[in-house]
Amino acid sequence: MASGVMVSDVVIAIFNAMKVRKSCTPEEAKKRRKAVIFCLSPDKKTIIPEEGKEILVGDVGGKIPDPYKHFVEMLPRDDCRYALYDCTYETKESKKEDLVFVFWAPDEAPLKSKMIYASSKDAIKKKFTGIKHEMQANNTADIKDRCTLAEKLGGNTVTSLEGRPL
Repeated sequence: MASGVMVSDVVIAIFNAMKVRKSCTPEEAKKRRKAVIFCLSPDKKTIIPEEGKEILVGDVGGKIPDPYKHFVEMLPRDDCRYALYDCTYETKESKKEDLVFVFWAPDEAPLKSKMIYASSKDAIKKKFTGIKHEMQANNTADIKDRCTLAEKLGGNTVTSLEGRPL
């Protein structure tokens, strides 16, 4: 059942910017988002970017040595979220970059929150056209292991994730 929750134009703009990987200069590339977490607005009517919950490409390696670990740590332990993660990985044949849509619904989240996030998931997914990979996680064990994400990206053909061997 649809919840009637709207997706803010800012969320759509962030998705479109993450989807298009053409960057003219190295400086512009550093400002690209590696990961963004989205939440419901305080009135529970709109999906918005969560304040301060993003990783920029320019922060990876310096301030953030392991972007995937940092991304997992940004997810709240007691409430639901949606997220986009721009994953860099290698298969036996090539190096790849794909956007992954993550639906985070931890067991500790209130039932009402789980219900509204679950019923609003289609609204945000419809706006994210072209997403090839989706992942749902209900506890940190589901998401903290890189192998779980690698499985979603290509199973046993994935040899490394974010430059770290599996």
